[in-house]
Parts: sequence; C-alpha cells; structure tokens
Amino acid sequence: MKKIKNIAVVAHDNCKKELLDFIACNYDVLRQHNLMATGTTGGLVEDLLKELAAKSGGEKVKEVHRLKSGPLGGDQQLGASIADGKVDVLFFFWDPMQPQPHDVDVKALLRIAVLYNIPTASNRSSAEFLISSPFFDHEFVIHKTDYSAYVRRDLP
Repeated sequence: MKKIKNIAVVAHDNCKKELLDFIACNYDVLRQHNLMATGTTGGLVEDLLKELAAKSGGEKVKEVHRLKSGPLGGDQQLGASIADGKVDVLFFFWDPMQPQPHDVDVKALLRIAVLYNIPTASNRSSAEFLISSPFFDHEFVIHKTDYSAYVRRDLP
C-alpha cells in the first residue's frame, strides 16, 4: 500500500451525516488521498470537499471517483475495485438498525473487504482509530492470504 491511498467511502442514509462530519474533521488528512464513493454519498462528499476547500483558501481538491448508487450496483462495483487491488482502505458507515434492499450486496462487499484484508471502518469510532494510525500516512504492506490451493482444489 502506497503512501497516497485509494480510500472508499460509503454510508447508508441514516449514517451519511456522521460520515460527512468525519470527513470534515479529518479533511487535512483525507484531501491528500484519492477518494472513491458510491453514488449519493459521492455527491455529498464532493460538495463538502468543495466547501471545505473554499474555506481553507481554495486549494484544489482531488476529484471523488463516483460509482453507481449502492442499491443500483455501486456496492458490487466497489467490491470489484477491491478485488482488482484499486482500494486500500474502506470507510463504510452502515446502519445496523435499518434493513437495506440491497443487504446481500452489502454483505458481499464486507466479505470481499475481509477476503482481501482491506482495513475497514464501519462506524465513527473505528474510522477515527484507523485514520489516526501511524500506518495511515505511510507505506504499508498488507499481508494477503494465498488462496491458490483453494482455487485449484478438486470438487466432487
């Protein structure tokens, strides 16, 4: 993992405000990295970053790479990006109290993040711990499990 990270940010509707507040509080750190987001969250993050840039002297902010909305396939696009090695960190503020119409996609995204050993924060506390880690702004080697034996196994 390089010093400049590819960071995915996702939030369910009831968690978007909390994610935006986290981004605002950590703007100086996050603006140095590349951001990717699912649809609606991505639009809100872009607007916030423009507002924060204007308040802090108008420095250019990197573009947020926007995927489709989660229920329309954005979670699956994000999972594919993780599998392709295009995501280094995942901030996914998900709502444990609200059933999601795309719950199976959410579960698949979280599974793929664990499978590829991607540092993942699912709420504000874990996000603050992750972003304050000394590894966050430095190169870091993620140890990946070798699944080649699993792939080659004979099926009955």
